[in-house]
Amino acid sequence: MPNAVYQVPQPENEPVLGYAQGSPEKVALKAELKAQAGRKIEIPMVIGGEEIRTGKMADCVMPHNHKHVLGHYHQGGEKEVKLAIKAAQKAKKGWAATPFEHRAAIMLKAADLLAGRYRQVLNSATMLGQGKNAMQAEIDAACELIDFLRFNVFYARQILAEQPNSARGMWNQLEQRPLDGFVFAVTPFNFTAIAGNLSTAPALMGNTVVWKPASSSVFSGHYLMELFREAGLPDGVINFVPGSGGQIGTPVMASRELAGVHFTGSTAVFQNMWKQIGTNIHNYGCYPRIVGETGGKDFVFAHPSADVTALVTALVRGAFEYQGQKCSAASRAYIPLSLWKQTRGALLDMISTIAQGDVTDFRNFMGAVIDRHAFDNIKGYIDRARKARGKAKILAGGGCDDKKGYFIEPTVIEALDPHYESMVEEIFGPVLTVYVYEDQDLVKTLKLCDTSSAYALTGAIFAQDRAALIKMKDALEGAAGNFYINDKPTGAVVGQQPFGGSRASGTNDKAGSYLNLIRWTSPRTVKETFDPPRDYPYPYMSAR
Repeated sequence: MPNAVYQVPQPENEPVLGYAQGSPEKVALKAELKAQAGRKIEIPMVIGGEEIRTGKMADCVMPHNHKHVLGHYHQGGEKEVKLAIKAAQKAKKGWAATPFEHRAAIMLKAADLLAGRYRQVLNSATMLGQGKNAMQAEIDAACELIDFLRFNVFYARQILAEQPNSARGMWNQLEQRPLDGFVFAVTPFNFTAIAGNLSTAPALMGNTVVWKPASSSVFSGHYLMELFREAGLPDGVINFVPGSGGQIGTPVMASRELAGVHFTGSTAVFQNMWKQIGTNIHNYGCYPRIVGETGGKDFVFAHPSADVTALVTALVRGAFEYQGQKCSAASRAYIPLSLWKQTRGALLDMISTIAQGDVTDFRNFMGAVIDRHAFDNIKGYIDRARKARGKAKILAGGGCDDKKGYFIEPTVIEALDPHYESMVEEIFGPVLTVYVYEDQDLVKTLKLCDTSSAYALTGAIFAQDRAALIKMKDALEGAAGNFYINDKPTGAVVGQQPFGGSRASGTNDKAGSYLNLIRWTSPRTVKETFDPPRDYPYPYMSAR
């Protein structure tokens, strides 16, 4: 065995490539997009290193062209879940015993492979299968996931290095063991990086994982599994089991070996999972760790001293990048009456220049929403706003067209009632609702912002007045787990802004930091005494 205390490479955020005309990365991405769009692939489950095919098939399609099938994937059920749990349990002892530096090396290798020849594979899969433009895919599928892999290794090493004090005559040690069972990773459609992190973060800490990807992101999930396997991840450490939520989730929740849930998705689904865990709590071998990042109704709050140009740019980017399909997307805004005329004009002018369409046309800023369900749900909010006389009115956009792709125009609603549904409910689409407040009602409106939504994920304030910034930041202390000053409420960077929120937005365990990784360990304290007592009496017993 080697005799060394290993350091790990100092992580740096992966540079975001620009994809300028004629650049090598743009040429490579376009070639990969053409290749992936020009073939149909069959996607098996991967359980214990074996490719499993059930014959129960579903399609991977392009959101911007829903008749274009990218591939077909095999769906799992209770039988495959049991196989995956068995495989995870079989791999557990060997993986937990694997020295940390070797688990870390696999993650670092995956990061380097993704920074190199897998970069455009994952970018293309994310663009075609999830509807991201080139820049959004680059930030997500390449840079953010690379950062997760590298920074998690760095933070894990810090956790392992944290040791207790030792009094004279003894040596106290703290071991970070994996949890007593397997971790269930449930990942969303909107971020390939989240899919990669939710499965690999527990694995880095020695756990084995059953991974259920969102049905609308199985295409990129397939390539993630290829990346992990090429990086050297042993069979059974991460088991890839696509399928419907009930068909996969119900047998997982019933398993005695469930040790944790690593989740990103809707608040309703997460609450239901928590309820199932509570109902089954007496059946488990341990108390499962529950880590979840769920919904958001993210705000931008402007003070009368705000820089209007910066404010409007943040609203457009925050609300309409990736069609508003981010947990952190700007979904509601509070604008003072004194700035409204100028803000309204600049906002509508900027929106009018947005190009929307096929994401493989790099001139487009926006693509389509992810699927039929999302399209119908978002359209419902827009249709109701049209009819909500006296409560709301549409200022821009509102067009919905699903003939070829699931396209919804960037839409701005002005809410005359601050409790109108689109002002307080999560929509998860390209819809921004604005409430105009009287300047003298700043304090009252700050309270309204804090209390009118169940969520507390991200939020932003805009002001040039420093005293106002202090007042607004303090008033909204509990309203957002990621809080931005004079910036949009999206775009958290691993290692810079650990991500997560509270209230109905999740457990706030901060992906991209040690706070998340520590949830996947079960610490053991070890005390060694060098010269233990040789008789039982204490000194006080020697005198009457």
